[in-house]
Amino acid sequence: MSETIKTDVLIVGAGPAGLFAVFELGLLDIKCHLVDILPKAGGQCSELYPEKPIYDIPGYPIVTGQGLVDHLLQQIEPFHPTFHYGEMVEAIEPLGTAEAPLFKVSATGGKIFECKSIIVAAGGGSFQPKKPPIEGIEAYEGNSVFYAVRKMEDFRGRHVVIVGGGDSALDWTLNLQPIVERLTLIHRRDDFRGAPHSVKAMRELVANGLIDLHIGQVASLAGEGGQLRGLTLKGADGALRDIACERLIPFFGLTMKLGPVAEWGLNLHENLVPVDTEKFETNVPGVFAIGDINTYPGKLKLILCGFHEGALAAQKIHRYVYPDKKLTFQYTTSSTNLQKKLGVH
Repeated sequence: MSETIKTDVLIVGAGPAGLFAVFELGLLDIKCHLVDILPKAGGQCSELYPEKPIYDIPGYPIVTGQGLVDHLLQQIEPFHPTFHYGEMVEAIEPLGTAEAPLFKVSATGGKIFECKSIIVAAGGGSFQPKKPPIEGIEAYEGNSVFYAVRKMEDFRGRHVVIVGGGDSALDWTLNLQPIVERLTLIHRRDDFRGAPHSVKAMRELVANGLIDLHIGQVASLAGEGGQLRGLTLKGADGALRDIACERLIPFFGLTMKLGPVAEWGLNLHENLVPVDTEKFETNVPGVFAIGDINTYPGKLKLILCGFHEGALAAQKIHRYVYPDKKLTFQYTTSSTNLQKKLGVH
């Protein structure tokens, strides 16, 4: 049996909304742990558009997705949150009452949490890679077919094929090229969706003979025991050609699945979690939902809205965590108490 991890609040999802909730909770002396199925913080910002510019974050005329995540992580450092990556919350068991909520939360990795409140900040749900329609690809997954790059060293000195035309495919083409034996980029058309500077850099590598670019689709894989030795490419003209391949990385994007959230008794409406607009609490006392996963009249799916929702949720959570303690609203600009917590006093 796993030892129960006790905390004030468990945040499900470590995207921007979940990260900023850590800040708002920290100002109120509320401790939290975060669970995310991804291997790092950032949610969609880090997985889908790490280098794309965002223009509607207050105070930042322009910031990249990863840049925003980096700033948020820096902002919450004084509160020392604990992250649990590669985990998905499976079940929530209420142990308390409506006036004094308490929950037992089970995660896929076997971890058990006990907390007084839960913030669901899971975006559209958990991210799952979209798999290419290649017969038999499952036999190679985890051995020589990967849907993300966790450690670059795993690809050093290998014949690597990357499939895709977006930012992830282009970014890893540029990052892996210096360390692999040979790199081939495959895309179904000679038109790329990635950042223009990445497209330009990729084409320069092709022009200099440092990588190969093929237009077409992967028709089949060849290998044994989970280890690839090559693949067959079907070109735009229908012609077939064999390409040496020891590692295949398809970047076909991510799909979001609501997953176990649907089983938590949250009165879902069209796969979204209804909340009130005073405190962003769900129909289950002590369970809150912020960011893209919630819904209410006038809801806008903007990052800045998730920040606002987290701030108001923290006010109500304080009542659950400190039922006998009066909450006095303070500004970080003038409160020496808050400034001490942030280490800037």
